[in-house]
Amino acid sequence: MTVIANIPSSTTPKPHKKVLADLKASILNPALTSHFQCWFYPPSPVRSLLPTAEVQDDRSWSLSCAEAGLPGTSLATGEITNDFTGVTERHVYRRQYDTTSSFTFYVDHDYKIINFFEKWIGYIVNEGYINQNPSNDNYFYRVNFPKLYQTSIYIKKFEKDYSRFLEYKFLKAYPISINTMPVTYNASQVLKCTVNFNFSRYLTNTGFIDPPIQLFDGLPDILNNPLVDIN
Repeated sequence: MTVIANIPSSTTPKPHKKVLADLKASILNPALTSHFQCWFYPPSPVRSLLPTAEVQDDRSWSLSCAEAGLPGTSLATGEITNDFTGVTERHVYRRQYDTTSSFTFYVDHDYKIINFFEKWIGYIVNEGYINQNPSNDNYFYRVNFPKLYQTSIYIKKFEKDYSRFLEYKFLKAYPISINTMPVTYNASQVLKCTVNFNFSRYLTNTGFIDPPIQLFDGLPDILNNPLVDIN
């Protein structure tokens, strides 16, 4: 006697036919890495340390940013082994953010970028506290309160038609380090400055710009975004 087992049908999605239009709309139309824009809004006390011509020059800092890193995130889990025999479960208890995000800038011939971030870091540690001379042997400093040197910075990733965008808003951000910048007598290259920013967390926002705008056509549209708080 032959017994035929009652095998249930698969509950997974069935294969379906792919058409060329589906491919063009997905894998043949990828996002490109070369279309992005960054905005840095130093706190008012930091602006007061800059030369007058640089105080309102947010566009220059944005144009000089040659490379940026979109932030990463992960979930911290706790291991549970006693709920089910032979089964190990891992449940999420916290979302973790990358500790830093790096930005690389082209350095202009007036060294404005280096001066900008040196002033910002100098303000964080309150250099010149009580009118001290930093060159004195007994020099010391007292770090400023976080709210005085933290700000919001942005990365806006878009495509070449300037219509779709992906925006990252970094909260409570401030420069934590400047990478070394080697100089050499070999063939000249453009001097670059890489600055690492610390931040507490980030927010993302996606959408369409209607009507599409041209890059740097008047005021950046990020200023009209309700998520932006530059004060």
